[in-house]
Amino acid sequence: MPELKDYRIRAATAADVRPALEMKLAAWRQAYSGFRGEEFFAFHEEQLEAQVAWWERGLAGGAQFYIAENAEGRIIGLAGGTPVIDEDQDAGVEIELGMLYILADFYGSGLGAHLLQVVLGQRPALVWVLQGNERAIAFYRKHGFEFDGVSEELTGSWNGLTELRMVRRNG
Repeated sequence: MPELKDYRIRAATAADVRPALEMKLAAWRQAYSGFRGEEFFAFHEEQLEAQVAWWERGLAGGAQFYIAENAEGRIIGLAGGTPVIDEDQDAGVEIELGMLYILADFYGSGLGAHLLQVVLGQRPALVWVLQGNERAIAFYRKHGFEFDGVSEELTGSWNGLTELRMVRRNG
């Protein structure tokens, strides 16, 4: 198991948006390369400028997400939650873990669990996970999430993949 002794988690600022998105893309390559080819990652890299602008507007509007930095100040993880959308009200929870990504070098270090705790605490919540992403599914199960039988066929660059909803009823 990797050991991670020196890192900090803090709320992201506008200055963090670009490096956080670059880290997210690196984490996607590591986590989703078995699900998607190079064209998928290239497409999302081409969308970086638009994503930076969108995230900056979100932060300016009151949205919040958290980053984990190593001792050198490099972003190694990020996480954020949002209120549950109308379509997910049937889950009976108020918050969705919208994103939780860490770089593969830190899998098993406890960083993901720490980010999860910062965003959700012990609150009941939901998260959407790609079908077949066994590492993520095992992580969320370890933290009290279970499938509730709801799924969604993805579109756009994710076309052909299915997301499964996992719910943690008792934090």
